[in-house]
Amino acid sequence: MGESKPDRPEVLQVEPSDIRAALAAGWRDFLAAPHYGLFFACFYVVGGWLVTWAVMAKGQLWWTLPAAAGFPILGPFVACGLYEVSRRLEGGVALDRWQVFSVIFRQKDRQIPSMAAVIVVFFLFWNFLSHMIFALFLGNATLVNVTSSLAIFATSEGLAMLAVGTAVGAVFAGLLFGLTVVSLPMLLEREVDFVTAMLTSLAVVRESPVVMLGWGTLIGVLLFVGMLPGFLGLFAVLPILGHASWHLYRRAIDWEGR
Repeated sequence: MGESKPDRPEVLQVEPSDIRAALAAGWRDFLAAPHYGLFFACFYVVGGWLVTWAVMAKGQLWWTLPAAAGFPILGPFVACGLYEVSRRLEGGVALDRWQVFSVIFRQKDRQIPSMAAVIVVFFLFWNFLSHMIFALFLGNATLVNVTSSLAIFATSEGLAMLAVGTAVGAVFAGLLFGLTVVSLPMLLEREVDFVTAMLTSLAVVRESPVVMLGWGTLIGVLLFVGMLPGFLGLFAVLPILGHASWHLYRRAIDWEGR
């Protein structure tokens, strides 16, 4: 971990076969060390339960902000745990529990916190923008409890809000995906600054836009399906996607000039 090689990597073209191979490798890694995947996925499953409880049981939407804020803060560190497991399996290195968690702990002194800060800024700005979009289209319905009066979304104003919110959200999600798709595994493996990592990640998307769009869409669909059965599907979906992301990074970035 943390090899000190300053050279810029070569960005390779990603093919659909690379996506399939990365998913297959992610599945193999999950089966090889399932307890790591289940442990890291637990953070998201429990977080999803807390957010749902705050909305459904307490009826207090303001609780969801601090609860949901934990996802972008903890997410990069959780992802690094999965990347480290895949890195060790790939290199034939023993999966020592203490060493895996010490690698995650050491990320606090490297570039991962800066990436977490970028993700938090995206989260907070999207939260502000979504509230503004809601007020713009449904400002006259502020006295309606939207959690119990869902019919408001079937009105012309509600449909317009959903359309605009979805379009803006897609732009935000696409940009964040482009910035992080390979930058997080890169920061785990190499001593590079987070700006270089993000620019390299965007270069990967520019090199293979259609395939990477398909990868991002697949991630969104699988996460949505995983959340349907009470978030329990994330116990399998998240580890497989996390491990697969490491292997896709290895296929999209060449440090050795092969």
